[in-house]
Amino acid sequence: MTRTVEKINALVREDSSMASALEAIREEADANGGEVEWSDVNDELTSGQWGRIIETGVLENGEEGWRIADRESFDEALDEDVDGGAADVDIDEEEAKWSQWDKIAGVSSLLLMFGYWLPDVRDTVGAALDTILGPLDAALPFYAVILCVAMLTGLYSTLLQANLTNPERMAMYQERMKSVQEEVKDIQQRKKDAEERGASEGEIERLENELERAQKEQMEAMGENLGMFKEQIRPMVWIMLLTIPLFLWMYWKVQSGGLPEAEANVVMPILGETDLSNRLRGSFPTWIIWYFLCSMSFTQLLRKSLNINMTPDTN
Repeated sequence: MTRTVEKINALVREDSSMASALEAIREEADANGGEVEWSDVNDELTSGQWGRIIETGVLENGEEGWRIADRESFDEALDEDVDGGAADVDIDEEEAKWSQWDKIAGVSSLLLMFGYWLPDVRDTVGAALDTILGPLDAALPFYAVILCVAMLTGLYSTLLQANLTNPERMAMYQERMKSVQEEVKDIQQRKKDAEERGASEGEIERLENELERAQKEQMEAMGENLGMFKEQIRPMVWIMLLTIPLFLWMYWKVQSGGLPEAEANVVMPILGETDLSNRLRGSFPTWIIWYFLCSMSFTQLLRKSLNINMTPDTN
């Protein structure tokens, strides 16, 4: 955003009628060879508005009158209605709210997480899932079973994120915060410039009030950004609800000694042949690392093949 656009944004935020005043100036400038005088527009805007527009540098001295300092940016601000104000970033907060099912999924995921520390929960979930995954485990070596599980989790994780996340709404939250920050910065600069040129106490007080209002909007926008956090977390609770039981089954399979010795080894990148039941340098179990390698690789491949982009577009 150019400096001229920022100035026009600030003018319109101060006074919504500035938009029509600036439009009147543009029309007269076009009709008079690019220059405009106060007498040409005194029926369309007040002397205060005229002085404020000159003061901000939107108009500059011409040969006989005043001309628009940066016509391209001036037109961009008026024609595309770019004003950078947080109020103009329209976000439906109701759409960002979690449904009853989302909340149930979140609570269920938290309860299932206790299975990592409570053997009774882990054994119950593991034994229940073994009735479904047992045939697959019997047909394939365990490292291949982990690969299949990673492909499955990568598939539904990608689809859930694509369907439950709204990148456009996330971009709106980011754009609102960015616009408020720009407004605060612009007012601070204008206040500094006014103090340096020895502006009147009334103008300094007006800028201080304007700065206080913008900073209050900034604090409100920071609080409302909780909606963006909920937007990001919503698909995660569903992914966890489906993934934690699968993790508990794999954990139960390894911990229960149900992993045949012939299936315990896998050849991993860099590490070479490794025992899945061992811990890598005393940190994570090897089977978890093998799972994440398979899952991340397949997820990236799936997103590229389906052209799924989860990054908010703020352009």
